[in-house]
Amino acid sequence: MKSLMQKLYLFFIYGFLYLPIGVLVLYSVNKAKYSMIWQGPSTIWYQTLLENTEIWTAFMHSALLGITASLIATTAGLLAAVQLFLSQKLKKHDGFMTLLLLLIIIPDLVLGVALLIFFNYAHIPLGFFSLLIAHITFSLPFVLLTIFSRIETLDMNIYLSALDLGASHTRALIKVLLPLLFPSILSALLLSFTLSFDDVVISYFVAGPEFNILPLAIYSMIRSGITPELNALGTITLFLSLILVLISSSLTRKAS
Repeated sequence: MKSLMQKLYLFFIYGFLYLPIGVLVLYSVNKAKYSMIWQGPSTIWYQTLLENTEIWTAFMHSALLGITASLIATTAGLLAAVQLFLSQKLKKHDGFMTLLLLLIIIPDLVLGVALLIFFNYAHIPLGFFSLLIAHITFSLPFVLLTIFSRIETLDMNIYLSALDLGASHTRALIKVLLPLLFPSILSALLLSFTLSFDDVVISYFVAGPEFNILPLAIYSMIRSGITPELNALGTITLFLSLILVLISSSLTRKAS
């Protein structure tokens, strides 16, 4: 009886999490013009989506922005974490970690308004660079915490042993430290890319008219109602995310 209740509980939890996704995928192949009326399977909305140049332009903009912001944020976070590790002051920066947590818990609405005011006073035009700065700003704390959580568990003697055996600081960093940090670096990279790719609130404040991104394009489209075309877009994005997760898991296992 206890085993049956556990299975039912897990079934309910998984159903609660994945049922909306299943409905999204199902209605992406619905022939009907209106999403909630089932008229049989069809790929017409995928064809319509492929012909929508505005959506794909916004998709490419989001991909470019996400890749650039995640690479810069991950590199900056990695350099900061390594510097603290090598200086053996990682555990002495409680104030620094508190500031990171503060940036994470600040509401996106407040951060978006603050960045907009900053760009206005700094005379930075709203567009790609304003979005890039904003996305690096809110991604960096997550990157730092992800890498910090791993680097705090490392033994400094591993690095020092490599130096004693004749390795230079650069070689010890590349051959010893970075491989140990690779899973956390990859996790931070994917996390920052995901945060950047699907951000709406902050991007709404700092985006310009000449550089539209996918979340804002979708937001403007759903004002007139959800269409099967949006379901198709969500399904494609879902499978792309699944591919990234599988690649990340494979690389992490190999690194381990």
